[in-house]
Amino acid sequence: MKPTAEAAATPSDPATTGWTTTDAQSAHRAADFVTLAKPRLNLLVVFTTAAGLYLASPNGVALSVLLHALMGTALIAGGAAALNQVLERDTDARMRRTRTRPIASGRLRPSQGVLFGLALSTAGLIELAAGVNLISAGMAGLTLGSYVLVYTPLKRRTSLATLVGAVPGALPPVIGWVAATGSLTLPALVLFGISFFWQMPHFLAIAWLYRDEYAAAGIPLLPVLEPDGRSTGRQALLHSAALLPVSLLPPLVGLAGGLYLVVATVLGLTLIALSASFARDRSTVAARRLFLFSITYLPLLWGTLVADRLWI
Repeated sequence: MKPTAEAAATPSDPATTGWTTTDAQSAHRAADFVTLAKPRLNLLVVFTTAAGLYLASPNGVALSVLLHALMGTALIAGGAAALNQVLERDTDARMRRTRTRPIASGRLRPSQGVLFGLALSTAGLIELAAGVNLISAGMAGLTLGSYVLVYTPLKRRTSLATLVGAVPGALPPVIGWVAATGSLTLPALVLFGISFFWQMPHFLAIAWLYRDEYAAAGIPLLPVLEPDGRSTGRQALLHSAALLPVSLLPPLVGLAGGLYLVVATVLGLTLIALSASFARDRSTVAARRLFLFSITYLPLLWGTLVADRLWI
């Protein structure tokens, strides 16, 4: 049966939709640049920055400060993600979970990633310096530099890179704090400590789950260097145990009250129990349980800290 004119005119037909091949390519290219900035993963960065802002100034800050702080941090996080993917394009291409990234797959050129990453990062630093204060821009610059120039190159050389990478990962709430107060004080260091120690069991669980891919890519993470997993399990348990007392400090520095103390204790003990289970079994199931709880732990802890701040 011969198709009618209406049947032949599909939505993808440029003659009927005005959507050309060039338009489709441009849309895919734009999507690749968005992917390069890792917006979903960087939501946690923005969230913890906002938490730092609120905890420092529960009565609120100027709307312009809030917007500039969050936008500047988001831009720098996106720029850091793009530059990281440029530097890791070879190893990304060897791992199944990362080989489809825009640069690793060849959909974008490294030079495009560099320009995009530098543009976002520069815009973010200017946003913070001009719209907030210089100390927040300085903290953001430290985050960017330590992530791109220190952590990323070290990943190919030593398992200690995981520990180094926890530093830039723990700085967003500090950026929020100094954006609101203009100074770096003890409560900001407590927020840094919570984020720092949390990252170790979280990333060690990931490293164990994807140890074969990291080994194939030549990245010497702890599970690659010591395949029996004993050191990986011990390190996860050690940092989970260190996190508990640090997570109980906010009430002592005036950031929280009784509700937070109860929730932090329950969450911390649960994380320790799951880390101990992983250290004992070193199984995929135990590592996945630890990973899944770790991504639940931090939003619950920060959410309770922010909520409890209303009552003190």
